[in-house]
Amino acid sequence: MTIERSQVGTEEQPALLLDTMLGKLGTYLRMCGYDAAYALSRDVEDDDELVALAETEGRTVVTRDVALAKNAPRAVLLESRDTVDQLREFRDAGFSLEIDEEPSRCGACNAPLVRVAPEEQTPDYAPEPDYEAVWRCRECGQHFWKGSHWDDVAETLAELS
Repeated sequence: MTIERSQVGTEEQPALLLDTMLGKLGTYLRMCGYDAAYALSRDVEDDDELVALAETEGRTVVTRDVALAKNAPRAVLLESRDTVDQLREFRDAGFSLEIDEEPSRCGACNAPLVRVAPEEQTPDYAPEPDYEAVWRCRECGQHFWKGSHWDDVAETLAELS
């Protein structure tokens, strides 16, 4: 596994760029507070373009592609195809994997979230914010709350050992 820590973000949570093979991993990392951009969401599939984007934005590339990891100035190379095993590899590489107290990143598009005021209306799929805390994505408008999915992710992270 090749690891070089990014200077962007915090020492514990560098800004990341996940290659096209790691979309599901990105959802977990965002729930842990990582700024985890996904290459396909940025319409980037070519390795050279991905490396250029990572350099421009100061991101660490997370990939399963050995050649891509070698070409990126900062990279984390994962070996597993299984998302839970990828999480374990990421954690074993020295990265924190603790679910945030409050959601901070959109699981769909990676943009920052804002808390919905109790008097605001939410879509039918989301709870009423006067009964339960709800957050909205500043970019795509999707709503998030700490429901069963939150509990499932927390349990998965707790069972990584």
